[in-house]
Amino acid sequence: MIQWMKTRAILLLSGILALGTLAVPTRAQAPAPGSSKYEAWLTKEVRHQLVMLPWYSVFDNLAYSVNGDTVTLQGQVVRPSIKSDAEAAVKGIEGVEKVINNIEVLPPSPNDDRIRKRVFHAIYSFGPLQKYELQAVPPIHIIVKGGNVTLEGVVDNDADKNAAYIRANGVSGVFSVTNNLRVVKS
Repeated sequence: MIQWMKTRAILLLSGILALGTLAVPTRAQAPAPGSSKYEAWLTKEVRHQLVMLPWYSVFDNLAYSVNGDTVTLQGQVVRPSIKSDAEAAVKGIEGVEKVINNIEVLPPSPNDDRIRKRVFHAIYSFGPLQKYELQAVPPIHIIVKGGNVTLEGVVDNDADKNAAYIRANGVSGVFSVTNNLRVVKS
């Protein structure tokens, strides 16, 4: 009787494990490096890995370029850990042989922190721009260095681009605003 129960338990466990492996979706394999589809796949995968970073926020700007199996990271971040996490995440992508990390870590500054919060509030509390705040990673990134603000990212139209610039430029303590927002239809 005990032997029969052990055999049944083993069969049940093996069945559960077999079903578990069938139910777990597997990640699509990368196309062969050097193929025409590879660079497009790699570009999409790098973007995915960067936006999934746990501390990546609206106050960071991450950009990248892909050249074969080499990925170059650029941009500005508030926390040093985001720079190292970004590099580690990209290095872990299948087929990436080299990562050049040119991400700038912004110097800590209480004044810049205040400006970040004020510019965020000025932009994202404005009615026509509130729709952008609802996204997982809001597309208007606010980079502040030494009181100078740079807006990076994408918006739906020129009116939104201009509104973000005007709202940021009206914040007390801001020395200048550079508007690098791109208009892209979603």
